[in-house]
Amino acid sequence: MRVLLLGKKGLLGQEIVQVFNDSKHEFFALGHDEIDITDHQKTNETIKDIKPQIVINAAAFTYVDECEVKKNFVMQVNGYANENLARMCQNLNAHLVFLSTDYVFNGQKQEGYKEDDDPSPVNVYGESKLLGEKLIQQNTDKFYIIRTSWLFGMHGRNFVKTMLETAKNQNEIKVVDDQFGKPTYSVDLAKSIFEFLNNGYVKSLPKSGIYHLVNENTTSWYEFAKKIFRVKGLNNKIIPVSSDEMKRPAKRPMHSVLLNTKLPLMRNHEEALRDYLLTIDI
Repeated sequence: MRVLLLGKKGLLGQEIVQVFNDSKHEFFALGHDEIDITDHQKTNETIKDIKPQIVINAAAFTYVDECEVKKNFVMQVNGYANENLARMCQNLNAHLVFLSTDYVFNGQKQEGYKEDDDPSPVNVYGESKLLGEKLIQQNTDKFYIIRTSWLFGMHGRNFVKTMLETAKNQNEIKVVDDQFGKPTYSVDLAKSIFEFLNNGYVKSLPKSGIYHLVNENTTSWYEFAKKIFRVKGLNNKIIPVSSDEMKRPAKRPMHSVLLNTKLPLMRNHEEALRDYLLTIDI
C-alpha cells in the first residue's frame, strides 16, 4: 500500500507517522513547510509524483476561536483544499481519507450523533470542516471521512496539557460543565486509522463513507479536568461554570457526542488518559 500523509507535524499527524513507519507499507509524509494544500497546482504536482493509493489529509487549521476571525483562510484550508484533493484522488484512482470533527453538529441531540445524522455547525471551524466533507463527496467516490472529537496527545496544544500547565499557576481553575463529548487519544486514533486501512488493503477496502472514531464514554470538560487531576494527584480546585460565563469567541456545541456504529469500538477515554499521563512530565 502506497500512502501519502498531509499534515505530518500535527497532533494526530505525528502519531500516524509513527504507526506507518513501523509498517511495511510505502509511506510518504509531508508537513506545511513542504506542501501548502491551498496551493492547488503544487499540491497536484506533488501527488502526481508520488502516485499514492491512499491520501490521508490530517492538515487543518484547528484553533476554534481563531477560526472566527480568519474565516476566509480557514475555509480555504479546511474546505476548498479538499475539493482539489478529491479531484486528484479520483483521477489517480486513489482513496482520500479526511479527518473531520464533532463540531459539524450543533450539539442539540443529547443522545449523540450517528454517522448519517444531519450536520449543522455553530461555529466557523465546524462550517469549514463540513464544507470539506461536502466537497469531497461531490468530487470523488473513493473517500473515508473520519470524524473524531476532543483530541489530546503528546503533540501540539490540547485540553490536557492546558489544564496541567494552568495548574502550575492557579489553585482554582474554572472549567465549563455543560459541554459533553468523548475525549480521544491521538495514539489510539492513529492506530485505529492504520488498522482500518491496513485491514482493507489485506482484504478489501471498506465502503466509502463517513465513520466516527472516538475513545468511548461521554464526559463533560469539567469532569474530564477532574479525571486529569485525579490521575496526576493534583489538588487544585476545579470550579464548574456555564458556557455563557466563559464567553469565548466561538460558540461550542453542547452535546457533540459521536456514536460509532460502523467500526470496532476504541477503549474508554479514562484508560487512554491514564496511559497518556504516564508518558508526559508536566
